[in-house]
Amino acid sequence: AVPAGEAAARTGARCLVADPAHWDELLDGQAPWTAVPDRHADDTAVVLYTSGTTGTPKGAELTHGNLVGNALTTARTLLGLTPDDVLLGGLPLFHAFGQTCALNAATASAATLSLLPRFRPEEALEMLRRDGVTVFLGVPTMYTALLRTGVSPRPSRLRLGVSGGSSLPVELLHAAERALGVQVLEGYGLSETSPVACFNPPGGARRPGSIGLPVDGVELCLFGSGGETVTEPGEIGELAIRGANVMKGYRGRPDATAEAFRDGWFLSGDLARRDEDGYYFVVDRKKDLIIRGGYNVYPREVEEVLYAHPGVVEAAVVAVPHPEFGEEVAAVVVLAPGATVTPEELRAYVKERVAPYKYPRLVRIAEALPKGPTGKILRREIVVAAPEVTTPSGAGG
Repeated sequence: AVPAGEAAARTGARCLVADPAHWDELLDGQAPWTAVPDRHADDTAVVLYTSGTTGTPKGAELTHGNLVGNALTTARTLLGLTPDDVLLGGLPLFHAFGQTCALNAATASAATLSLLPRFRPEEALEMLRRDGVTVFLGVPTMYTALLRTGVSPRPSRLRLGVSGGSSLPVELLHAAERALGVQVLEGYGLSETSPVACFNPPGGARRPGSIGLPVDGVELCLFGSGGETVTEPGEIGELAIRGANVMKGYRGRPDATAEAFRDGWFLSGDLARRDEDGYYFVVDRKKDLIIRGGYNVYPREVEEVLYAHPGVVEAAVVAVPHPEFGEEVAAVVVLAPGATVTPEELRAYVKERVAPYKYPRLVRIAEALPKGPTGKILRREIVVAAPEVTTPSGAGG
C-alpha cells in the first residue's frame, strides 16, 4: 500500500491528514469551499479497481451517469428502499458493491446505512439486531461466516438478504434463508458495470443458482468461442453486457479497453448459460476453466457438490499441472466445526455425483481460504502441489 501523502505527491492531488484529536482545528484552518464544479453525465466520477482475482487489477472509469442510474435502479426497482430501511454496510466502500448498492442506494432513498469497518460475524449479528437492519448486503463468504457463528435469535426487522461479488452456492443459499428467515436474492455485476447488471426479481419468480434477469437499461448476450452469438437455451457462452451501466474504459489502458469490448458489448470474462425463460446462470470465470485431457471442467460445478456435503463450509476448485492430461482437478476445502471427514471421503463423495473426468483427484483440507478485501475467495492464490502422476492412464479414470 502507498501512503496517502506519497500517493498525493505522485498525482498532484490535495491531501489533508484528518487526525480525530485535531478535527476542529483542521476545519477552522480551511476556507469554506462553496464552488461546485460543472459536471456532465459522461464525466468520470470514480475509478474503481477490479478485484484482480485472476490477474492484475485495472482501473474502471465510471461516469456520473453510470453511478446515478445504477444506484437509482438498485434502490427503487431491486431493493424497494424507503427512508425506513436500514442497510448493513459490511462491504468496503471502495468496492463497486459497497459503493453503489450500499452507500449510493441508501443515499438515493434517504435510508440509513450502518457501517461495519471490517466484517466480523459476531459484530455483524449484533448490528443486525441493535440497529434494526432491514437489508443485509453480503458476499457468499459472509453468509457462511454468519451461519458458522449461529443466527439465533433472528434479527427481527430483517426483510431481505442480497448476495453478490461471486457465485452463491445453492446449498448455502437455502441454509442462509432458513437461518435468517428471509429471502436471499442473488445478483450479478462487475466493477466495470457500476456494478449491477442482473438480479433475481424481488417478490417474483426467482431461480436458485441463477443471477436472474437483466436490470432496467441493460442488455445481455452470450458469445461463443468463435465470436458467434449463442441463442440456444442451455448453451454456454461468454456473458457480454451493454447499457448505461457500462464503464468508459480502463484508465490509462487503451489496449485493455479495446480487448474488453466487441461491437459495443463489454466482455465480462464469465461463462454463462440462459434458460428458456431468459434467466442467466454463471457457469464460471473463463480463465478458471480446467481442461483435463481435452474435457472441460467448470470449477463451480464441482464446488456446488462439495458445498452440499454437511462437513464442508467453504470450497475452491483449481487446476494443477499434470504431465499426461495437461491439467488435473484439485479441491481445497474448509471443514465445518467438529467435522472429521477425510480427503478420501470427499473425493469419493464427489466422484459419485459428477462425470468421471470431473471429480478432484487431489483434495486438501485447509484452515481457511485466501480472500480479497470483500471476502471473495482468491483462486489464484491457492497452491496445490501436484505429484508427478496423480491418476492411472486415461482421462476418465
